[in-house]
Amino acid sequence: MYKKTLIAEDLDSISLGITTLLDQHFRVKTESSKYCDDAYQKIKKAIQDKAPFDLLITDLSFKQDERDTVLTSGETLIMQLRNENIAIPIIVYSVDDNPYLIRDLFNKGSINAFVVKGRDGNTELLEALQSLSEGGIYISPQFSNVLKDKPVLELDKYDIEILKLLSEGNTQEDISVVFKRKGYPSPSTSSIEKKINKLKFMLKVQNSIHLIAVAKDMRLI
Repeated sequence: MYKKTLIAEDLDSISLGITTLLDQHFRVKTESSKYCDDAYQKIKKAIQDKAPFDLLITDLSFKQDERDTVLTSGETLIMQLRNENIAIPIIVYSVDDNPYLIRDLFNKGSINAFVVKGRDGNTELLEALQSLSEGGIYISPQFSNVLKDKPVLELDKYDIEILKLLSEGNTQEDISVVFKRKGYPSPSTSSIEKKINKLKFMLKVQNSIHLIAVAKDMRLI
């Protein structure tokens, strides 16, 4: 069972709610971080001190402020931990409802549970905790088919990010700069153009405006 859990969440009310839930049902020691960088450092230090956390509960979206951060989202935190082969069980607790992202997080072996924040969030979080304690995985019921159904479109997270950046008004050159900064593969402007053309072909659209509209209708972004 759980003894030491880290909560990565930038809203005090939600962090407190999770802490209370864990205390009431599992009597577990909890720590919290409002920044992904801090969460990462706490996990690393705990390992060095030979007192590792046995669970991470993290949001995906973190509001940026004046503080400079390297790990800007729950996803980048998760990827950093997995890239370093840190095998801490991870529950994502988020309002994000992008099925492609959820599938991507599970398929890479990165997370053990995905719980949607909402009316039934506490109940589902308890179910996820119980499932993980028994060696299983968990996903909120509304996304139960995400891991079973073959996706209609084979899009990866880079395709999704391109769509998001386009919807925010970024040019191909802007997207290339973002990809280079994040260390993504194939960040050149010509590669970005090819990816956009591929997306237009897959979604059967003629221009970027229509591409964004269709992507939103399909809840890809």
